[in-house]
Amino acid sequence: MKIIKLEQPNCNPCKMVSNYLNDAGVEYETVDVTQKPEVAAQFEVMGVPVTILLNEQGEEVKRSIGFKPEELEQLIKTAE
Repeated sequence: MKIIKLEQPNCNPCKMVSNYLNDAGVEYETVDVTQKPEVAAQFEVMGVPVTILLNEQGEEVKRSIGFKPEELEQLIKTAE
């Protein structure tokens, strides 16, 4: 499984999600939607931050929108 986080520069909630994932020791890929709007369109992201868990085929398994520690914890547990 793979975790990606879609964000924008200078987004405080985005930084909070990064800090949470880093503190949990989670590996993830960061996508700046201002540089790669096609990725935001692919996942139908309307606002950031959005953290998405993908399976081995690149299909979405779970999503957390905004900074919601409870949702992020569930996403991390599902990834394990």
